[in-house]
Amino acid sequence: MSDPVFVVGDIHGQIDQLDMALESIAQDACAGAPIVFVGDYIDRGPDSQAVLKTLMQGQASGKDWTCLLGNHDDYMVRFLGPTPDLPKDNSRTRWFLPKIGGVETLASYGARVNPSDSNVDIREKAMRAIPQEHVDWLASLPRLYETAEHIFAHAGIRPGVPLDQQDPEDLIWIRGDFLDDPRDHGRLVVHGHTAIEMPEHRGNRVNVDGGAGFGRPLYPVLLLGNEAFLLGPFGRTRLDPLPQSDPGVILT
Repeated sequence: MSDPVFVVGDIHGQIDQLDMALESIAQDACAGAPIVFVGDYIDRGPDSQAVLKTLMQGQASGKDWTCLLGNHDDYMVRFLGPTPDLPKDNSRTRWFLPKIGGVETLASYGARVNPSDSNVDIREKAMRAIPQEHVDWLASLPRLYETAEHIFAHAGIRPGVPLDQQDPEDLIWIRGDFLDDPRDHGRLVVHGHTAIEMPEHRGNRVNVDGGAGFGRPLYPVLLLGNEAFLLGPFGRTRLDPLPQSDPGVILT
């Protein structure tokens, strides 16, 4: 019999949704099994700081939680790292473009970004507001996690490439080359990154990003081998594999 694993998709600063997802897991018959969080804890939502605190405190208390790095989390690490790669033309760093959500992340720490602020100004504000331990924690997160039956990565994997040869950037950024590939990857690949209307099973992969970053509910998923179940106030709902011909609805 397969060991149960819970998975939580992209949270994007939605602390209330994270609390509800954790409550759904706590009410499930497999409560206490490991939980994997696939990344993108920050940006867009109202309280990225609280999300990071919850995850960090959970791990510190001994909970069996594995947290992977997402591309949005990497924005913070790169911006606040010792050698930030800032645009040479003084244009606004990508993290602070409206659709990305870095402004909301800084706001959750009490730092206001003004239209006239340069990247250097914003970085100084961010460094004063964001605890270094939050940046260090994000910087320490792995990009890949494996079990006997599953491969977890924020965005997915490069098909046909051995896991020990995967490009770290693919693991947090890949889309089409992975999403459109129907081949068996040897184990079920579980990922987020590409927001859809609700988590779905695609046979060779499970996408757990149900669009919390766009205001949709954060439904956790229970994995039992190749089977996947959506969790919520209603209990468990089996995610039957969709046909490869069904394109689904992508939100981002």
